[in-house]
Amino acid sequence: MFVSHRNEIEKKKISETITKQVLVGPQQGWKDHVMRMFTLEKGGKAPHHAHPWQHIIYAVEGVGNLLMDGKDYPLTAGSVAYVPDDVVHQVSNAGDGKFVFICIVPERGDQ
Repeated sequence: MFVSHRNEIEKKKISETITKQVLVGPQQGWKDHVMRMFTLEKGGKAPHHAHPWQHIIYAVEGVGNLLMDGKDYPLTAGSVAYVPDDVVHQVSNAGDGKFVFICIVPERGDQ
């Protein structure tokens, strides 16, 4: 069993504009998947990439964009997306404030 709050979970700086938090994963007892929260500051974006695992995105706050397989999908708080394996994608902050989203991946996808 595990209960916490996002404000109490360690933040890891991935780049100047991206912060990652592991909300729930193997250390908390979920052996198959990892639920992460990313905060993208203004101008923040992940590189274009693809990987051999699928994942789910849930937008928590702010305005973002998911570029997936060459098409843009606007994201706002409450938006959900499923990214299949091996599809080229990129998440970016499309607003003036921060963009926060949850990303759930298989354990092997949390690098």
